[in-house]
Amino acid sequence: MIVRAEGLTKQVATPDHVLTIVKDAAFEVRAGEAVAILGASGSGKSTLLGLLAGLDVPTSGRVWIDSEDLFALTEDGRARLRGRMVGFVFQSFQLLPGWTALENVMLPLELSENKESEKLARQMLERVGLGERLHHYPKHLSGGEQQRVALARAFVVRPKLLLADEPTGSLDAGSGDGVIDLLFGMNREYGTTLVMVTHDESLAARCHRRVRLAGGRGVS
Repeated sequence: MIVRAEGLTKQVATPDHVLTIVKDAAFEVRAGEAVAILGASGSGKSTLLGLLAGLDVPTSGRVWIDSEDLFALTEDGRARLRGRMVGFVFQSFQLLPGWTALENVMLPLELSENKESEKLARQMLERVGLGERLHHYPKHLSGGEQQRVALARAFVVRPKLLLADEPTGSLDAGSGDGVIDLLFGMNREYGTTLVMVTHDESLAARCHRRVRLAGGRGVS
């Protein structure tokens, strides 16, 4: 198993009461599998994804990534594990606006001190159909092109695990379909495990398996 969650709970204190966002979530993801996390707005999907990445800390419960106990690590240790193994794709792209497409894709390689960062970033941008847009800034790219840059940045480090949070949520249908075809194509090509938050049932149907959240608890 590349991902295993056990008794995962996240609570937040408010002035009036304690709000439970994720409650006793428990599931496993096999290497190379594509899993969709479904649920209504406010059901805890994005919070669960953040917990699986170690970007947020649970109130209780544990997560293992490739047999490493995520929350037994320090914050720096979790960051190193993410840098080594995990890629991210967000609905809002999260590109650096003052950096070109090439520079954005080079970033995770530079952080890991890869001496071939520019070469690898160029190759990956060509792979997602942006070989002619290397030196364009995000504001000069369409939404679909920006998400392709984000995909290239996520896959350029060849992560074992890719976490995607509503990757087509801010795209029109045509752009979204193209991004999803790329996402699943690269998932197959590189053998990357995919865990994706979505509200789109047709998109979820393309995954191997679905986990549905209700009241913060996985029910299927």
